[in-house]
Parts: sequence; C-alpha cells; structure tokens
Amino acid sequence: MKHRHQVHISVLDTVPITQRSNASMALRNSIELAQLVDGLGYHRYWVPEHHGMSGVASAAPAVVVERVASLTQRIRVGAGGVMLPNHAPIVIAEQFGTLEAFHPGRIDLGLGRALGGPRAIADRVRSEHERTAKPFEDQVRELLALFDADNGDGRAAAVPAVGNRPEIWMLGSGDHTARIAGSLGLPFAAAHHLKPLNTVAAVQTYLRTFQPSSLYPAPRISISVALIVADTDQRAQWLAGSLRMKIARRRQGRPIQLPSPETAEAHGYTTSQDPDNELSGVFVGEAATVLPQLQALVDETGADELLVKTDLFDPLDRHRSYALLMNDETHRLRRADSPACA
Repeated sequence: MKHRHQVHISVLDTVPITQRSNASMALRNSIELAQLVDGLGYHRYWVPEHHGMSGVASAAPAVVVERVASLTQRIRVGAGGVMLPNHAPIVIAEQFGTLEAFHPGRIDLGLGRALGGPRAIADRVRSEHERTAKPFEDQVRELLALFDADNGDGRAAAVPAVGNRPEIWMLGSGDHTARIAGSLGLPFAAAHHLKPLNTVAAVQTYLRTFQPSSLYPAPRISISVALIVADTDQRAQWLAGSLRMKIARRRQGRPIQLPSPETAEAHGYTTSQDPDNELSGVFVGEAATVLPQLQALVDETGADELLVKTDLFDPLDRHRSYALLMNDETHRLRRADSPACA
C-alpha cells in the first residue's frame, strides 16, 4: 500500500530589479519577503547566482544567504544555486561551511554548472580555462570531499567546512546534471521554471541512476515552478502581464526590467489570451486554480518539494501571492511513495 506525504513548499527568489527600482531596493524587498515567508511556514528560501543581468540583484548568494539567515528564525536558507565552475571549490566550501557554523541545520548549498550570465561577464568572474580545467562532476566531488576530509597530514584543506556540512543539492534542467546527482547520491532540484518540457525526463534519469549515499539513502526531488497567485483568476492574469511583456521583449532581443502591470496593459500584454505562448509553464490564477495543477506536477514527478518563484512588480502583490498559496489547501498537496519506497 502506498502512503502519501505532505509536499514541502519553498521559495526561489531571484531578487528581481523592476523598472523604476535598483539593486538596493530589490535586496531590501527580498529581505522583507524572506521574513514574511518564514512566518508563513515555507520550508526553505533560496537565491541564485546571476551576473551581469540588469533585472537581477542576486549576484553574491553567500552574502545574501547570511543576511537572510540572520534576519529569519526558522526557515532553511541557501543558494539555488552556486554556479560551481565560476569558483574554486575550496572557496565555496569555506563560505558555506562558515554559514553552516553560524546557522547550524539551516543552510543549503545548491550546485549548478551554468555560466550564470552572459559569457563576457562570466569570463570576468573566472576565466574559461579555469572553469573548464576539470569536468564538472570532478569539481563537485572535490567540493564534497572538503567537508569531511583532510589532506593526508591531519590538516583540513577547508577548515570551516569540516564538520559544518550544509544540505547539498544538485540543480539542473536536463539529463546531464540529473545523472550526476543520481550517481553521487545527492538530492536533485529540477529547473521546471526554466525548461518545463525537460522536467519529467530529467527526474526519470535521476531516479534511474540514483545510488544511495550515507547522507541520502533515498532520492529527494525538488521542482522549481514559476507561479503567480492572486485573489481572482482575472487579477492574477492582469498581474502576469508584467512577466508576459518582459519575456516577449527578451525574445525580441530587447530585454527590459520587469514593468508594472499598468505598463504591460498599455502594450496589450495583460490578457490571458496568449497567442505567442509567452507564459508557457507558468502557473497563473487564484489558489483554487493553481493547486490542482501543482498536484498534477507532483503526481507526475514524485516531487518531495515545490520551489516557488514569483516575480511581480509590486512587492505587496508578491507578498500576497505567497500568502495566498500557503493556506490550508496548500498543505493538502501530497506525494505518493514510489514503488521502491512503498
């Protein structure tokens, strides 16, 4: 007989810089959001690593994680994720080992392999030669070893990391990273918000290749989703006009920061009739509309957790979206045991 378990609901915050805003305002808004969702009962709060993007203020995840963890009480906080090829593994081990020492049992380290921004900017973060000197999987193995190994003569290579291991996840939108996560016995976070058509195949690859480890004897799956919730379907679609316009302009080669819904409406982007399918893969509506869609995604993937990304122009609308999602109905989202676990 299969049992059904409650699905964790978490937050992925890219720290969006909207039109008529700046990085300082965006970072302050994200701190306020983190404090709100901490009180609402969300499970974890992640920020990514992006460079050279005018609409994203999350460029230094370790710094943001420390600030958020210091100003919240209960919620797990982490990077979703650190783009490991951009860094020497020992530096990341030292940073997140230190974070775990300050906030024991609350720190997560998600690892990705993308550039995190335009190639010209990524080359300034770390040269291509340094990024590619070792295969990505070898970089991950090196990082993992730094949390519990010494260099053979009794001296730890990354002193703050030893004994201070954060919860480590692999992030990805395709088979390659899913296979690495499985082979290393790590949890896997699938980037549904980036490539929704890849999610099911990536999860299947992860489950097929998963090798139990001492830390993670069973597979763990988180799915990131783009989501906009409002009091009515009509208002949610109107608010989504901002994102619809931003995505359309990016595809046209004219990237913009997130505009207001009023601006989007003036340009004809607030209708739910979406001939160009700009919001494909984005869940939009009142809670009663999106919750069955989220449950269908959980049923299809066996996800233990949904990592919710909500980008809205007005911070208060974003607060409202997360508050409406985390209601009594949300706690009814359930995952069935896989056949291997039943």
